[in-house]
Amino acid sequence: MKFIRDINVVNKRVLIRADFNVDIDANGKIIDDFRIRATLPTIKYLDEKRAKIILMSHLGNPGGTEDKSLSLAPVRDCLQNLLKQPVILANSCIGGEVEEIAQKLEPGEILLLENLRFYKEEKDNDENFAKELAKLGDIYVNDAFAVSHRKHASLVAITKFLPSYAGLLLEKEMNVLGKTMNAPEHPLVAIIGGAKIKTKLKLVKSFLNVADDIILGGALANTVLHAKGIAIGKSIIDEEMVEEVKNLEITNTKIHIPVDAIVSIDKNGEAPAREAPVGKTAGNEFILDIGPETENLFTEVIKNAKTIIWNGPMGLFEKDKFVHGTESITRAVSDCRCYSIVGGGETVCYINKLGLAEKFSHISTGGGAMLKFLAGEKLPGLEALN
Repeated sequence: MKFIRDINVVNKRVLIRADFNVDIDANGKIIDDFRIRATLPTIKYLDEKRAKIILMSHLGNPGGTEDKSLSLAPVRDCLQNLLKQPVILANSCIGGEVEEIAQKLEPGEILLLENLRFYKEEKDNDENFAKELAKLGDIYVNDAFAVSHRKHASLVAITKFLPSYAGLLLEKEMNVLGKTMNAPEHPLVAIIGGAKIKTKLKLVKSFLNVADDIILGGALANTVLHAKGIAIGKSIIDEEMVEEVKNLEITNTKIHIPVDAIVSIDKNGEAPAREAPVGKTAGNEFILDIGPETENLFTEVIKNAKTIIWNGPMGLFEKDKFVHGTESITRAVSDCRCYSIVGGGETVCYINKLGLAEKFSHISTGGGAMLKFLAGEKLPGLEALN
C-alpha cells in the first residue's frame, strides 16, 4: 500500500474519499463532528503541501436520489469553521460544472462534492460513475476507514482510474488496530455490545483465540442467552444467528454474559422498569440494559485489563432510563490504566457526550469496518489500494 507522505502533491488535484457521515438534528445542525475532525490531519497536510483539495463523502442513505435533507451543506459549514478557511460546495459530485470548478482550483483551495449516494451507482460500485469521479482529480486518497468495508465506487472502482494512496487517518487506523491484534498487552478484554449480531459474532469467534476475557452486552448478549435456553421475553435477537450462536463456545470461561438486567414492557422508557435476574424476564418484557450485578461483574473484569477493545453499548442507551449500564462501562474503561480502543458511531457519540474521549487511547472512526478488520476479514477499500 502507498501513502500520501510518499508522493509529491504540489499543485496536484487530490481527490479524497472521506467519511463525513455524521448525525444531523432536525435543525440541520451536526450533533457530533468527530468524524470530520478525524480527517483534518490529512486535509491540513495536503494544504501545507500546496495541493488542490477535493473532498467527497456520503451522508445517510438517500437511496440513489437527490434528497436536500441529506445535502453536505452542514458538513461544508463545519469544515469552514474547523479549518478557518472557505470550502466550496459543488451542486453535484460529477458532471461538467463540477469538473470546471475542479480544474480552476488553486493550491490550498478546498472543494467539497455533494452527497455521493445521490447516485445509486455509488453503492453499485459502477465503473462508469467511478470514471466520472476520477476526472476531477490527479491523485486519489482513501481516508475513509469507517466505510472501507463497503465495495462502493468511490472506494474500490475509482482506484482503477487514478494513482491511489492511503490518507493519514486510514494509515493510523490500520497501524493501531493491526498492532493491537498482532501484539496486544495481556490481559486483553474485548467488550462487544449493540446489535449487528452477524458481524459481531465473527469477532467473538476471532477473539476466543486471542482475548483473555470477552464481555457481551446488548442484543448480542440477548441472542446468546436465548441460545442457552434462558427466557428473554420480547427482547431483540437475531433469529437467523441462534443456531450459529449455539455452536459457539458459550460455556467458555472467557465469555462473560449478563447475570441481571433492567427490563420493561415499554422500549420508550415511559412504563416502569425493574431489575430482574437473568431468566426472570416476563413474556411481555424487553431486556433494555444490564443490571447492577452485571455492572459490578463487568467492571471487575475491566479493572484487570492491560488492553481493551470496545464496540457497542450495553443496552438501549438512547433512552435515559436504560443508559446506566453503558455509562458504567464507559467510566470503568476510562478509569482503567490500560491501552483502550473504542469504535462504533453510537458508542463514540456517547463517550463524546460524557466528555471522556481523551481518556481513551484510540477512538476509531470505524464501527463495522473496525469489527471486520479485527476479525481478520478483508476490507474491499483497503484491498483496492494494494
